[in-house]
Amino acid sequence: MSEWQKTNWRAKPRVQMPDYTDAKALAAVEAQLSNYPPLVFAGEARRLKQHLAAAGRGEAFLLQGGDCAESFEQFSANNIRDTFKVMLQMAMVLTYGAKVPVIKLGRMAGQFAKPRSAPTETINGVELPSYRGDIINELAFTSESRIPNPNKMLQAYTQAAATLNLLRAFSTGGYADVNQVHAWTLGFTEAEKVEKYREMAGRITDTLDFMKAAGVTQETAHTLQSVEFYTSHEGLLLEYEEALTVLDSTSGNWLAGSGHMIWIGDRTRQPDGAHVEFCSGVLNPIGLKCGPSTSADDLKVLMSKLNPKNEEGKLTLIARFGAGKVAEHLPRLVKAVQEEGANVTWVCDPMHGNTVKSPSGYKTRPFDSVLREVRDFFAVHNAEGTIPGGVHFEMTGQDVTECTGGVRAVTDEDLSDRYHTACDPRLNASQSLELAFLVAEELSNLRTERETRQAG
Repeated sequence: MSEWQKTNWRAKPRVQMPDYTDAKALAAVEAQLSNYPPLVFAGEARRLKQHLAAAGRGEAFLLQGGDCAESFEQFSANNIRDTFKVMLQMAMVLTYGAKVPVIKLGRMAGQFAKPRSAPTETINGVELPSYRGDIINELAFTSESRIPNPNKMLQAYTQAAATLNLLRAFSTGGYADVNQVHAWTLGFTEAEKVEKYREMAGRITDTLDFMKAAGVTQETAHTLQSVEFYTSHEGLLLEYEEALTVLDSTSGNWLAGSGHMIWIGDRTRQPDGAHVEFCSGVLNPIGLKCGPSTSADDLKVLMSKLNPKNEEGKLTLIARFGAGKVAEHLPRLVKAVQEEGANVTWVCDPMHGNTVKSPSGYKTRPFDSVLREVRDFFAVHNAEGTIPGGVHFEMTGQDVTECTGGVRAVTDEDLSDRYHTACDPRLNASQSLELAFLVAEELSNLRTERETRQAG
């Protein structure tokens, strides 16, 4: 990898990236950004890689979640806190079901750019460039708002730095105390129609009571008061990524300093494309979205390029097929991985393949479809004897109405009440926690099946 340079991607075909009209302004922003400190550090990225390696072996489980696209307008301490809080609740429930540590990885502090299915959109006969996320242009449907503005990268950096600062404070300052987190979880189980979750919540209470009785308190176990929390985003805007890429003095390798993990989307995974080239040279763990169009041959080439040393924890394959399509596509990709003897961590993204247009005209995701894809993902891995290493959700701590279903039964008519997303529909706090209970059930059943097989 010694020949790799962070500018190499510029010679490769690029897709899903803006064409900036003012080259001078862009160069000035890139120069300014490259003088800023990295947002994350190499030691943190290496530690995340070790955790992801454990998830690939079934010794940990990944919970990756957060916004579809972070917004400048909706940026607030309360929004960050609420999403962090729900992720802690979900992680506690998953830890209990999986009986292994849960890695907490936010789609936060960098998830500002979005790939789009078309370069332009037309409203009332007016055609304008598509909105590509706040780091690039603006949501307002005017020709001026849709012009890519490089200065938005500086605002994104500032917001990401502030978000990370708050997340680090929450992670270590007592807010993440395990007893407090469980108290929030109990609040959910007191709601109507969730009797089936109370039993698991009760068992968690019994475990915590036993730990207290055995003398394990907050004072004697610092790990009960703090958590490790990592950040991730799609590495889509490569000018931003390159500017924040620095040489790690410890290892002599390059670090993408924008986030602990970056991933390549289903639309930007061309083996000879700019995004794969950039991600092939950084020491960070890399995610790769795998959709229905991912061929076994392409996957083999991508695994070789993105993880040439076949390191555990380096490459996470994020499956996103859509409910009812997992059994058709996932087994052939699992087979391709096995044929190569590749070390990967398999993760399920049940959001992106399940977006539909509701009768009321809103983009939504039915909760039942999300859950079905997760169950199908577990079923395939169980049948193949491989490890389901984690889940990847678009979610928020806010009480939005963007995905239909769940115990609080968001209906099509409810979508207009609190539909706040700038891009794709997110699970709300209640739906996220309900999903955690259901995934915990799957993990618990899987563990029981494996133990039975081993005993037999």
